[in-house]
Amino acid sequence: MKKLVIFGVGLIGGSIALALKKAKHTAEIVGVGRSDESLQTALELGVIDVASSDTATAVKNADMILIATPVAQTASILNAIKPHLAASTVITDAGSTKGDVMQCAQEVLGSQFSQFVGGHPIAGAEKSGVRAAMADLYIGKNVILTPAPATDTRATQQVRTLWQACGANVSEMTAATHDGIFAAVSHLPHLLAFALVDDIASRPNAEQLFGFAASGFRDFTRIAGSHPEMWRDISLANRTALLNELEAYQQELRKLQELLQSENGKGLEALFERASTARNNWGESRKQNQ
Repeated sequence: MKKLVIFGVGLIGGSIALALKKAKHTAEIVGVGRSDESLQTALELGVIDVASSDTATAVKNADMILIATPVAQTASILNAIKPHLAASTVITDAGSTKGDVMQCAQEVLGSQFSQFVGGHPIAGAEKSGVRAAMADLYIGKNVILTPAPATDTRATQQVRTLWQACGANVSEMTAATHDGIFAAVSHLPHLLAFALVDDIASRPNAEQLFGFAASGFRDFTRIAGSHPEMWRDISLANRTALLNELEAYQQELRKLQELLQSENGKGLEALFERASTARNNWGESRKQNQ
């Protein structure tokens, strides 16, 4: 790969660029974004080699294009690059939802959909923007690719190689499987964290409540500091699976409510024991796999 174009040089896109540079990858990295100031910062920090505001110039002779923006911007970017794509250009993304992205890519790209490979790095941080980018963000982290039956296997392999160069562990699954899994283990936790902080912040004694909040509140709500625009787009894009998960969680809350109302200490302890065991087993499994 001689030329990589990144739309959205923030935490995700910037970290890919830095990881490739750290790995001594020789590809020229071109950054495209909505903010000239952000692109200039990326240049000054050495994250990208070239900054461009002109799509046609940016994607000319590109071997690969990575869309690392909030998922709602995917359609407009695909429409902008389509007239300028070479037959061999591979297109991929780093969005947290995949069903909507894959459908959009198929509709916009048409015959060139075979060159599109959906992707999702399971890595991030509360901070966003290019200044938060880290060269080691993806080391040992999972990246999921969601190629369609029509996807060119060579395109998939090129995207796999890109992520492996960043230190990631790459696996594949269908877009539907991906969205169901991450509605449960990623998107729902973010919504719960946002909702709790919003609830506390809206109370008349919010300042007092925050004043006494400690490590438990901090750990549970850490992800509520995440990028609002990105999580708005993720929530709407995966709303069907997320609504199912919210209903399942509400059933669990009703169960807790019934146990408390009936003063069922035995039932509460049994629920807490099941959850504690599952959480500790998961934690141990993660340690062993690192």
